[in-house]
Amino acid sequence: MPDPIVIGWIGLIILFMVLAIGVPIGLAMAMVGFAGYVAIAGFQGGLIQLQTVPFSNVASYDLTVLPLFILMGEFASVSGLVRGTYDTMHKWLGRFPGGLAMATIAGSAAFGAVCGTSIASASTMTSVAYPEMKRYKYDDRLATGSIACGGTLGILIPPSNPMIIYALFAQASIGRLFLGGVLPGILLSILFMLIIFVWVKLRPSIGPSSGPIPWSERFKSIKDIWPIAILVVVVMGGIWGGVITVMEAAGIGAFFSFIIGLSRRSIKLKSIISSLNATVKTTAMIFTILIGAMIFNYFIVMSGIPSALASLVEKSTLPPLGVLVCILALYLILGCIMDTMAMTVLTLPIFLPVLNSLGFDLVWFGILFVIMCEMALVTPPIGMNVFVISGMIKDVPMYTIFRGIWPFLIGMVICLILVIAFPQIAMYLPNTMIK
Repeated sequence: MPDPIVIGWIGLIILFMVLAIGVPIGLAMAMVGFAGYVAIAGFQGGLIQLQTVPFSNVASYDLTVLPLFILMGEFASVSGLVRGTYDTMHKWLGRFPGGLAMATIAGSAAFGAVCGTSIASASTMTSVAYPEMKRYKYDDRLATGSIACGGTLGILIPPSNPMIIYALFAQASIGRLFLGGVLPGILLSILFMLIIFVWVKLRPSIGPSSGPIPWSERFKSIKDIWPIAILVVVVMGGIWGGVITVMEAAGIGAFFSFIIGLSRRSIKLKSIISSLNATVKTTAMIFTILIGAMIFNYFIVMSGIPSALASLVEKSTLPPLGVLVCILALYLILGCIMDTMAMTVLTLPIFLPVLNSLGFDLVWFGILFVIMCEMALVTPPIGMNVFVISGMIKDVPMYTIFRGIWPFLIGMVICLILVIAFPQIAMYLPNTMIK
């Protein structure tokens, strides 16, 4: 029988070939994982994996947070919370040059606190923010770039679906990961706003001021952001204070989001049904990918590739920081050619054992990983946020949107460097979490 490691590498190559011809990632990973496991452990062993892996992983109590947080975001979206938050930010920041783009970043950050997906954030902000920036004759690069990159904050600022998936692979605390994303998310939001400020300072015509707003209107608009503020305090405050678990926070967050929608009279029977449908579809899609990923993960572990790589790294002369930089550089490349879910489920089973053997905190690396996922969402040729915006704004060429994201990528790189240089940016809140 061939060496299991050889079978493992052959399986990886076949997987990439199968994905290249358009086979859905969940199905592709399940097929290749099953075939590889059969090649190593025999047909009976492969059947046992098919029998036990899907239920044992998807039936995990920890994964109940996923549909609940998705539902919370759906209710928040149909409740008009994004519109109210953006209008408030518009009134406070619109008088500055580039203020509407800054308001877009602030609104995206606020929506990210109740929505765990980047694509939902980008699509929602496109419909809310782009018409306003177009009305004030903002340059399309600044307008679409701020929406695309602001949308990525939805997966760094908790709750975050990628963090939940990462926690499953890393066997890490979801609560600690959520708390770890708070300060980096705020930092990145500030960096994005600084980039807008400098960009507009250099080219004032691309982001004109929307004019002064009376102080009375500004203070009056604050009432529109209290619903999101309540959700953040209840969900993240409860997790940090040890008052509620992550699972309880997800349920309470979904319930509060629903109640807020009812109180604003913006949730009707039709929107409830559409929110539930969207939650079921998104959850089913993620769970299908997870089942395939876990089958493939067992095959990769059985092949011995992760332990062989960990052993190779331990014997090399490359320092741990050098290994980390190499992995992050590889993620930057992978993010240009595959979506974030594929990047997550394909690489984590291989890289996490290596990083763990080098003594890196996997919660801290989880934040770095999510920042790399943010870059993947906007970098060409496969930048999902860009595709979403391009599909909604027909008169803006895709290359114009891609041109608009480059200044914001500088902010992401700076944020990544700062979190590497000062780990406490990510680890302060998790380390002060009351258990």
